Amino acid sequence: MGSVPVPENVSVSDPSSTARFARRTLFKGSAAAATATAVLGGGDAEAATPVFRHGVASGDPLADGVIVWTRVTVSDDATPGSGLGDPATVRWEIAADERFASVAASGAVTTSADSDHTVKVDVSGLAPGVEYFYRFTALGQTSPVGRTKTAPATADTPDRLRFGVVSCSNWEAGYFGAYRHLTARTDLDAIVHLGDYIYEYGRGKYGGRNGAVRPHDPANETVSLTDYRIRHAQYKTDPDLLGLHATLPFICTWDDHESADNSWSGGANNHDPATEGSWADRRAASAQAYLEWMPVRASGSGADVRIYRRLRFGTLAELTMLDLRSYRDQEAKPGANWREADDPARTITGKAQMEWLTAGLASAPVRWKLVGNSVMIAPLVFPPLEPATTAAITSTMGVPQSGPSLNGDQWDGYTADRTRLFRAIIDQQISDVLFLTGDIHSSWAADLPVDVASYPGGVTAGAEFVVPSVTSTSIGDMVHTNSAPIAEAIKTVNRHLRYVELDSHGYGVLEITPDHAQMDWYYLLDVADPNSDVRYGASFAVRSGGRIEPRQVPLG
Repeated sequence: MGSVPVPENVSVSDPSSTARFARRTLFKGSAAAATATAVLGGGDAEAATPVFRHGVASGDPLADGVIVWTRVTVSDDATPGSGLGDPATVRWEIAADERFASVAASGAVTTSADSDHTVKVDVSGLAPGVEYFYRFTALGQTSPVGRTKTAPATADTPDRLRFGVVSCSNWEAGYFGAYRHLTARTDLDAIVHLGDYIYEYGRGKYGGRNGAVRPHDPANETVSLTDYRIRHAQYKTDPDLLGLHATLPFICTWDDHESADNSWSGGANNHDPATEGSWADRRAASAQAYLEWMPVRASGSGADVRIYRRLRFGTLAELTMLDLRSYRDQEAKPGANWREADDPARTITGKAQMEWLTAGLASAPVRWKLVGNSVMIAPLVFPPLEPATTAAITSTMGVPQSGPSLNGDQWDGYTADRTRLFRAIIDQQISDVLFLTGDIHSSWAADLPVDVASYPGGVTAGAEFVVPSVTSTSIGDMVHTNSAPIAEAIKTVNRHLRYVELDSHGYGVLEITPDHAQMDWYYLLDVADPNSDVRYGASFAVRSGGRIEPRQVPLG
């Protein structure tokens, strides 16, 4: 939704004492997470500001702009997905100081039940590389204050960038402690969310090792627009997610669970047309709710909406966010016909997105070409494993129990597209390509050889860092044991895999400098504990022009 401009930067009335408290204390180092919980809905009804009970968020930072987001509750019965409630005018402001003494931009928008009373403003005309504060006012109340940051100017080369990297946050499987620990950091520029921001399953149908730690709303599986709106709204009541959204801009793409498990262009494994209606209708409903509730910049509309896009960070990096669900063919099934994966007519990106991707990588005037990639691109061959472990891997990663094979839901199921991409990178001598991946509820660091059999000889197309799930079930959860021996067996067969950890939940912190890109992995001690501490896991880096190597210490 665009903004409705006003003639000048008119100040709104003084905010409540709660909002002043938020501005004064929300971003004070290690206290940030606790403060965000208190201010943004951690049990204090007054602090939660009833009109803005779903918090504030920002996303997709540019050198001169950023998206800011909120949702207004215009009346008690105007709950998410209800279709009820009158239209409301919402003012917004953004300033370079948390007291809003000098407002950089402001305006007003009208929201209604047509957009589920969400507000999404793509603010422009801002200065590059600046920390900004923003807030909304409606119905006599002022929202909590959010903090965001614009990207560096296109001609600038920052000394470094740091991103929190996350994926796969299942409400029922545990608490979002990963978000709380990222909120407490003071060294991040943005959060990259690689998909499965929500989960579509009905209550109790897709929990974790501890069962359904907290129940989903609605109780049924999300199929209709109303269902998806309610589910998104529930996730945005989580205090840890609220705090992180209010602290840093998000850069997101969707994977499958934002619509339905193992989705593709014409359907999904978890969609039954006989009982759940048209896939096109369900897919459209899920996309509409996602774009209403997420601070994501999209182009096009309706069936032609497009979320694959690029974000530039000076001359240091460009982040390409892919959409690997909307255009893909149905995955190749394991068994007799699994070689369908090699069919050159099959695609995971779609022709237009592949051409856009390869052309963009070739022309990017930056050192690091980062690719936000929802499913693993590194080739993966599994060694023979004992039955219980194979069954766990089958369930979480799609590997057939009949024996070593590909995961048809990953790039392994679309080998012709992967070869096209890798060959374009090699043939056009595109250097320093790094894929950032989620989806498989585990942690990996991989070089990307064009010919796996020749590794470590031969050429590589780049590297890949895969982050674990925030909460969603890991292989370790399913086998109820330490799976380190499994990880070592996988690395033995796949020599290009430099790090594999299959047990833990958590997040990554990625640092980009002119010299190197380093990922640190952090793991929650217990996702069933809302106050869980975090432990450092490992660090791996790839030098500019080089290959992945282990690092001994995390980023300082």
